[in-house]
Amino acid sequence: MSMQFTYLNPTKIFFGQGQIAAIASSIPTTTKVLVVYGGGSIKANGVYQQVAAALENHQWCEFSGVEANPTKETLDKAVAIVKEQAIEMILAVGGGSVIDGCKYIAAASHYDGDGWDILTGQHQVSSATLLGAVLTLPATGSESNSGAVITKAATQDKLAFLSPFVQPQFAVMDPDVMKSLPERQLINGLVDAWVHVCEQYLTYNHGHMVQDGYAEVLLRNLLTLASQYDQRDNDQWRENLMWTANQALNGLIGSGVPHDWATHMIGHELTALWHVDHARSLAIVQPSLLRNQIELKRGKLEQMGREVFRLDSGEQLAERTIDAIEGFYHSLNVPTKLTEHNGDKAAAINLVLEQLEKHGMVALGETQAIDLTQSRVILENAIA
Repeated sequence: MSMQFTYLNPTKIFFGQGQIAAIASSIPTTTKVLVVYGGGSIKANGVYQQVAAALENHQWCEFSGVEANPTKETLDKAVAIVKEQAIEMILAVGGGSVIDGCKYIAAASHYDGDGWDILTGQHQVSSATLLGAVLTLPATGSESNSGAVITKAATQDKLAFLSPFVQPQFAVMDPDVMKSLPERQLINGLVDAWVHVCEQYLTYNHGHMVQDGYAEVLLRNLLTLASQYDQRDNDQWRENLMWTANQALNGLIGSGVPHDWATHMIGHELTALWHVDHARSLAIVQPSLLRNQIELKRGKLEQMGREVFRLDSGEQLAERTIDAIEGFYHSLNVPTKLTEHNGDKAAAINLVLEQLEKHGMVALGETQAIDLTQSRVILENAIA
């Protein structure tokens, strides 16, 4: 497979302590700003106050209440504000959910129809309100990429869209904002970043040394950070998680290589149906999916075993690598079986398969080898 790609990442990143102040000079004072955030934790940890101080010479208003899995229903209220008040810049202050939600707001505010058309592909985004981000939870890399995942609560649909028009102009990454994060969210960040790397790495051997080598560095970082989890309350730990999670999904390691994303597509259905945390849905699906696809992925799994886990070559290296991945999740007390479905396993499997079929997710993975029959086998093993 020859390497061929175009790579551009126009997001300007302000990384480090005290960088929220950089917002002041990144947005012209003549620009009308809408600050969007989630449940209000940014008021308790001082982030809101820093943002307000940076915007003291700007005309701005705010919108709060974006959920952990942002819903079209909530976001449409913000779209109305952007349209009514002629907002020129959206400032997302939060984790991946808030930033993803703001990408929807930015795109939908330039469209007269129903914003959900963007998710179903009926409307191609051709312009959007400008967007900036202040990252509070390292996990998704959404602060410097062009992708977003949005939920339609009314129908339990969870879909994604990509558009260069919603790529943030700038992103502030101050590791200090992580100090007040709940344990669960820190662990979710580690797991989410891990699976993002895997989705672009655990495919087949293609010989692209930079992307593979860089992916392996990021995976080793996350293993180290997990092993040092008891020392997480220090600047270095926070800085390394924040930057690793960003690099996992800023487009670089995925340039010119095959991608998988099947774990995400199946995981999204678990989140939509049972409100499983996004990262935890991935940990539930991935080990079962890798065991199902082991022959197609054997070469890459063996490489991961050697280069990331430092396992000895020899018999069943791919199998031992999958066990090590599962062990990584268990070391963080993250389950690898679904229990949120209230016990009726057969009904749960059928429900997920119905949703996958409805959403056209019938040929997943880097070689489209995961059809509904394979998804059923994966779910048989992933659901308790």
